[in-house]
Amino acid sequence: MNFPTGAGSDHCKRLSLLPMELILGDVPWIVVLIILPLMGGMACFLFPIISKSLGLLISLAVVACVWGLGWQLSEEGAQRYAVGGWGAPLGIDLYADGLSLLMVAVSALVGLGISVYSSGYFSRDKANHFWPLWLFLCGALNALFLSSDIFNLYVTLELLGLTAVALVALANGAEALTSAMRYLLVNLMGSLFYLLGVAFLYHSFGSLDIAILAQRAEPSPAVWAAVGLISTGLLLKTALFPMHFWLPAAHACAPAPVSALLSALVVKASFYILLRMWLEIFPMVGTSFAQLLGLLGAAAVLWGGIQALRQTRLKLLIAYSTVSQLGYLFLAFPLGISIAWKGALYMLLSHAVAKAAMFMAAGNILAAGGDDRIAALSSIAQRLPLTLTAFALAGISIMGLPPSGGFIAKWLLLEASIQSGQWWWGVILLLGGLLAAAYVFKVVGHVFTQAEQTLEARDVPARMEWTALGLALVVIFLGLFASWPLALMEIGSPFGEGGTG
Repeated sequence: MNFPTGAGSDHCKRLSLLPMELILGDVPWIVVLIILPLMGGMACFLFPIISKSLGLLISLAVVACVWGLGWQLSEEGAQRYAVGGWGAPLGIDLYADGLSLLMVAVSALVGLGISVYSSGYFSRDKANHFWPLWLFLCGALNALFLSSDIFNLYVTLELLGLTAVALVALANGAEALTSAMRYLLVNLMGSLFYLLGVAFLYHSFGSLDIAILAQRAEPSPAVWAAVGLISTGLLLKTALFPMHFWLPAAHACAPAPVSALLSALVVKASFYILLRMWLEIFPMVGTSFAQLLGLLGAAAVLWGGIQALRQTRLKLLIAYSTVSQLGYLFLAFPLGISIAWKGALYMLLSHAVAKAAMFMAAGNILAAGGDDRIAALSSIAQRLPLTLTAFALAGISIMGLPPSGGFIAKWLLLEASIQSGQWWWGVILLLGGLLAAAYVFKVVGHVFTQAEQTLEARDVPARMEWTALGLALVVIFLGLFASWPLALMEIGSPFGEGGTG
């Protein structure tokens, strides 16, 4: 068949895309991402004998679903899905844009790593409890990131918090149970503040849908009360300084894959809600509150870094590092321009992957030697070369050095501070990087110290070492190939190019 000039190649291109459209175009991936892990969690609860295999399979399937959702968004733009055919304000809407896609992608990527790691970490008895809880948590995360209703966000926050508390308690022991109970009380208190704020908004504007509230919300005493209550509840759950008191013990006492979950994903969920509501419902909030969030973020960067440097146990050091790194996310609020939001989100992405790798490395060290004292690292360093390489590579991103995702994030935040004329936030970035370098090199220095005696170390499953290393390498790839994630953020983005929150 003869085609006009150029028509043949276009026709072939359309034919090649047709199967992709048939496979990906009509599937409601936004719903599948929520239903699949929740059903998987129920199946793991009912049939524990297959929980490990099923958990791994579902984690892989979630990654494929995120790919499908990303393809839909890149072709069609942001999507809204009315559950059961009843949309807002009467029904429930799900919503996916570049921001929510980024969050479910982080959850899927880190979640796959955690699933592979956990398959070699837990004993059969603990695994029977871990897999259903983890899949319920995965479903809650996806539902949270894709919800467009502030009451449904509350429901998903509750499910997320309860499963996270149960996972912390898997470690057993008095210290772990105490940390889990403290975590539970903090979650309940944060949820109460959030729910009271939601009640103020519903009473004032008669809707719970974010898009409708964005159109109706106007400055009023009720709105200011809602801003204060919702922000307090979410900041408590995010563990922003000085409300971080519950985080170090919970993260340090939990099993290693649970620590990775908490640091990489769970504390980011409440930040996501705060960011979404700040950009869409509360853009009228003045600069004073934004500056306050920035000051708290700066204090977190410095305080968390200093406390991390003082620790003698590896998991506690990593936990306080999380307190510090969370502070960077809040530097975007006073900066308020598009590049600052992108920097904060890229920091969220890079930190999630790097911190998951770090906690997995710490878990390998504990599994091998039964001890996470930093001073004892030299005695088992030669037995875990892949693990220690993973920790060092993740540390490059935590310090913000090239070529890592952490470097890209800090560079964007630095550029935003210069563009907005607020140079002092750049100083915080520099000081935080120096503190991070100090505590990372504190660990690495002990690794290369000649041990007085080499301890007998237990074998660590290869999958646990390779998973930690794989996630650490992803952080380096995020520094080398940043353009694609940054472009995804702009799909239906609530922050325009150069715009303010």
